[in-house]
This record gives sequence, C-alpha cells and structure tokens, in this order.
Amino acid sequence: MTNLPPDLIEDLLGIAPDSPLGVLRRRRPEALRHAEGAFRELVLPEDPGGISRAERARLACHVAAREGDAALAARYEALAGAVDPSPRLDALLTYAEKVAMTPEATAKADIDGLAALGLSPRDIVAATQLIAFVPYQVRMLAGLRAMQQEKAA
Repeated sequence: MTNLPPDLIEDLLGIAPDSPLGVLRRRRPEALRHAEGAFRELVLPEDPGGISRAERARLACHVAAREGDAALAARYEALAGAVDPSPRLDALLTYAEKVAMTPEATAKADIDGLAALGLSPRDIVAATQLIAFVPYQVRMLAGLRAMQQEKAA
C-alpha cells in the first residue's frame, strides 16, 4: 500500500499534471490536497483503529462498485488484497448499503449493532465518512472523464 501515486484520481484517468486538465485541477490546490488527504486518511490512515486498512479498502471497493465505477472499485480491490469474510465486514457492507440507499432509515440500532461487533464510535464515524467519500470520488471521476471525452471530440 506504500506504492501509491501522488494523486489517485489523476492516476486512474491518466492525467499528467502539466496537461490542460491537470493544469485546470491545480487552479484549486486546496481541493486537490484535501481530496487526496481524505482518501489517504479514510482508507490508509496511520492508525486505522478497529477497522483495518484492508477492511476499509474492501468497504470502499463495495461502495465504488455500487456507484458503478469499475476502475475505482478495481483500485480499491487491489488495495484490499485478501480480506477474510467476517460478521463485522458483512455488517459494515450492510451498513454501507443502508446509509447510501435509505439514510433516513439508519437508526441507533444500526450503530449499536456495529458497536456490538467491537467497533468504537471513532470506527463507526470513519466508516460513515468513507461511505460518503467514495461517491464524491465517483462523481469527480465522472466529471473529469466527461471533460476528457469532450476534449478528445
């Protein structure tokens, strides 16, 4: 997991920093820094707490696949490596579906269920943030892909 590109989005799309799209992205350096920082902190934090980096990557893979971005899902799949199925991972994936599809139905019982599996409040917040962050990445990728196609046409 240490051989990551400086910018995941640009690496996935093959955007060179000095290309027109790369230059355009650098007009908002704080946005680049925060997006890449959020990715690294949510998926590959120094201290992952009770959710391992592999579990975080598996959760991100699940969300990216549900959102329909095969390239992003594949990148997360590669980061996850082999993660043994577990009741906790199953619960996290179920929680991701509920938060994404019917957030209004998410209740204290869902949080309590994750806590009963050994997840701390910090872990649950991190998982929720990750579940919310991956769709942002998917939208960013879709917009940049559209710009690439427009440029190519």
